[in-house]
Amino acid sequence: MSSQQEATWIPRHNPWLVALTVTIATFMEVLDTSIANVALPHIAGSLSASVDEAAWVLTSYLVANAVVLPLSAWISDRVGRKRFYMTCVMLFTISSLCCGLATSLPMLIFFRVLQGLGGGGLAPSEQAILADTFAPRLRGVGFALYGMAVVLAPAIGPTLGGYITDHFSWHWIFFINLPVGILSLFLTSIMVEDPPHVLEARTRTRGKPIDYVGFGFIALGLGSLEVVLDKGQEDDWFSSPFIIAFSIMALIGIAYFVVWEWNEEHPILELRLLKNPNLAVANSLMLALGAILFGTTVLIPQYLQTVMGYTAQNAGMVLSPGGFTVMLCMPIVGRLVSRVDARLLIAFGFVVLCSALIHMSSIYPGIDFHTAVMYRVYQSIGLAFLFVPINTISFVNIPPSQGNQVSAMINLFRNLGGSIGISAIGTLLARRTQVHQTYLAAHTATPSFNAALGTARALFVRAGTSIPDAIMQADAQFYRTLQQQATALAYIDSIRVFAFGCAIALPLLLLVRRPKSRAVPAMAH
Repeated sequence: MSSQQEATWIPRHNPWLVALTVTIATFMEVLDTSIANVALPHIAGSLSASVDEAAWVLTSYLVANAVVLPLSAWISDRVGRKRFYMTCVMLFTISSLCCGLATSLPMLIFFRVLQGLGGGGLAPSEQAILADTFAPRLRGVGFALYGMAVVLAPAIGPTLGGYITDHFSWHWIFFINLPVGILSLFLTSIMVEDPPHVLEARTRTRGKPIDYVGFGFIALGLGSLEVVLDKGQEDDWFSSPFIIAFSIMALIGIAYFVVWEWNEEHPILELRLLKNPNLAVANSLMLALGAILFGTTVLIPQYLQTVMGYTAQNAGMVLSPGGFTVMLCMPIVGRLVSRVDARLLIAFGFVVLCSALIHMSSIYPGIDFHTAVMYRVYQSIGLAFLFVPINTISFVNIPPSQGNQVSAMINLFRNLGGSIGISAIGTLLARRTQVHQTYLAAHTATPSFNAALGTARALFVRAGTSIPDAIMQADAQFYRTLQQQATALAYIDSIRVFAFGCAIALPLLLLVRRPKSRAVPAMAH
């Protein structure tokens, strides 16, 4: 097929209808990565399992999701992108039904694996569909719609999950996927079509050998890495033989995968595309963005619940205005991408996000609801200016036939970043809380502290409590205060680490090459 044919291909349906169609399923899938978190205690109680055992409901999904992401481009080329996308939607929908009907924990984990396999192929396929559907000058606006789904879903997931669990049952966090999945299948069958280069890829790959070795290495490496990130802090990291074993498997699998795929004639994931500096930098930036997005999405509700006593639903509601802020900003950013150098937009986004996190480091146990909301709103402005430009530069100087590969890579790095961010939050909070608690406890032997403790004991005695009980209650009250302050300081440390991550990501932009024409990137359609 000639480049002229690629450049003149126009989809039969309105690009906006196509974008809305494919965004529905991706929103549903990203929502499912966070909606089950708050329901874990209910799932454990209902299925007669411990919370630690029930945590495999989350881990199994993440592992399956990570394994299928790098395979999505290869499968799309083999069977066709539309067919692969619809298969993923169908598998995700059916497995969601089975998850809701599960009567035991092993059964639920098994269907969550299937759900993760189906969900992993949705985001890369959607991104590739949008890149082909929209003209180059409008591609940023198309990515903005996709970005709203990816950023908004984790923000409302905990709120929605908490509401459903509190007012109905945990089964409905899976059942709500059914009407969405059916609607997505119906609309996709009508609206979505494979462009000429995708049809040509099916013909070109027909009869070519399957890279079983690469598949084995990537499944071993990424699957083991997800287990390490999800279970590391819980098992005290490298003090656990279990974590050590999976870390070794992750290292071996990923290392051998990179070496093998770099030299393989028909690779599953075309790693040689990373010779393109724009794509290499875009993946690195997306890794950082994923870590910050998912890490802070977990951090804020956890702070409100553990330090300030919020319910899961109320803590999740703090994130919702930030999600709507992203919805307002994304279309603006999408239009700016075709007019302003994407590097400037990314730099602006990281500066705003870094500033918002530094501002948030002034957090304290007595903040009100409005202050907590505004912390997230400020961050959301920065997030909105990152997602679309990073996706846009990833497609610069990439031929249309490699669009599926680019989408697979960028989404793989986003998901890995999310797992790293969530894991980092858990580890930082646990370790820094211990450090601050030790430090604060060492400074309690002061005249002023002893005087305050004596006053508290006297107040309990005056209230009618016996002297031994008054001593115990006063000591317990001061210890709770010490724990609360140590936890709050640990959250501040974690926030500063994420702010530092934003700052060190900025120099990477110096490696990005500006496209020759801002209006017409290399990947035309």
